[in-house]
Amino acid sequence: MGERRGVSPRKAAGGESPAGKARAKKRHLEMTKLAAWISDGLSRDYPDADCSLDYGDPLQLYVATVLSAQCTDARVNQVTPALFRECRFPEDYLALGQASLEERIRSTGFFRNKAKSIIGACAALVEGFGGKIPSTMEDLLTLPGVGRKTANVILSNAFGKTEGIVVDTHVARITQRLGLTAHVDPVKIEQDMMGLFPEREWTVLAHRLILHGRSVCTARSPRCAGCSLAERCPAATPAARPPAPPKSRRREPPPPPRR
Repeated sequence: MGERRGVSPRKAAGGESPAGKARAKKRHLEMTKLAAWISDGLSRDYPDADCSLDYGDPLQLYVATVLSAQCTDARVNQVTPALFRECRFPEDYLALGQASLEERIRSTGFFRNKAKSIIGACAALVEGFGGKIPSTMEDLLTLPGVGRKTANVILSNAFGKTEGIVVDTHVARITQRLGLTAHVDPVKIEQDMMGLFPEREWTVLAHRLILHGRSVCTARSPRCAGCSLAERCPAATPAARPPAPPKSRRREPPPPPRR
């Protein structure tokens, strides 16, 4: 059989044509400009954005982050003070035991799985890390209950290291609505975001998006009318967007004079 007509050898071999590369470059430039505009708007709306979980050291931040899954940070901050007074080191959680820990964190939901993760992580810390929370992505991902989101929270807030962007449900929802990503997988969303925003903004950007998701761009009934990003948000309600400029009409030339 011969080659398919209409398909260039470059494309048939899996390469991208120069025109395709030019379009991709132009699209990336447009998305980068949009990301910068969004970042400016969020910085004006949330200039003092920071981690909303209360903690005093990396271990406490790990525990608080695990408890925050499917739970509000406000609820976690109500539960952790008494827990942190009782448990200062990984050995304290191990001595407390699974059942007792479950009772102390019950109000955060999914308490059995959360307690299992915390106990498992504390055992791993004692056995392999000298009782200390590790400060690298690779080591953090070996701990029970730690994915990239939790690892990014710990690295950026407890150790001041920027290796990625925290992608929780708020960040995922808002970036999808704004058209910054077409993915639903958090890891792929994070990769898209890292390619659009400068690294120096990654930590505070996540904080600002989370605050925006809680106060304005909520999962149900988002407050588009009060959103500073509605002007360029594809998902915003039409009433929240400024009216489009009127289309210019070409004036027909006058008819030639009669003779």
